[in-house]
Amino acid sequence: MFDILFTDSECLAVDKPTGISVLRDRSGQENLYAQLQKHYTNIKLVHRLDKGTSGVLLLAKTDNFRKSASKLFENRQVDKFYVAVVSGKFPLGKTYTINLPLRRGRKSRFRVAGPRSEIEASQHGWTIDSREGLVSVTRVRTLQHGPRRSLLLLKPQTGRTHQLRVHLAWIGHPIVGDALYGPPHSASQSNSRLMLHSHRLILTSGYNFTSALPPGFTEVLQD
Repeated sequence: MFDILFTDSECLAVDKPTGISVLRDRSGQENLYAQLQKHYTNIKLVHRLDKGTSGVLLLAKTDNFRKSASKLFENRQVDKFYVAVVSGKFPLGKTYTINLPLRRGRKSRFRVAGPRSEIEASQHGWTIDSREGLVSVTRVRTLQHGPRRSLLLLKPQTGRTHQLRVHLAWIGHPIVGDALYGPPHSASQSNSRLMLHSHRLILTSGYNFTSALPPGFTEVLQD
């Protein structure tokens, strides 16, 4: 099931639950898009979220909106804000920039385009001297610390596949519940769901959608 965040004659914003794919995957389970089409026959996806990610998902009801919104995404004229719980104590006090190009790795995974040992940390964030891969930039600010985890606000400047998950894992702060990029036997990183939530989506055309954090989301911070 899904909750509607906003709807008008042009578009539909829904609150995607965690644990359901937007489109068909190898599990054979019904996907969210198929569920939505039972109620809205002409809708089209504008963007996607990972199966484990919850929060704002935007769909178009008209071809004109789909084309215009897709162009905004392509031209980076959409502000996307995510909230995540990560392993470890992330630095406090300012907004940091993770500027690490990404490239496709093995088995549908993505990786930083360079050795982990060459990632440089500074007072401004993390970079690597590499001419490979696709430019990938994330802005990060710590909202709260728990005993062994941190609550972060993330603002991707680019929209690469798995960007947030790869960036945080490669600088030593994997998202809690990320079985693909996190260490498999880490107690602080283990969780039943991916702790990544699409919190807010702002289009320069005037639309603004917000999804509150799911129940129990911040409690994981205290484990």
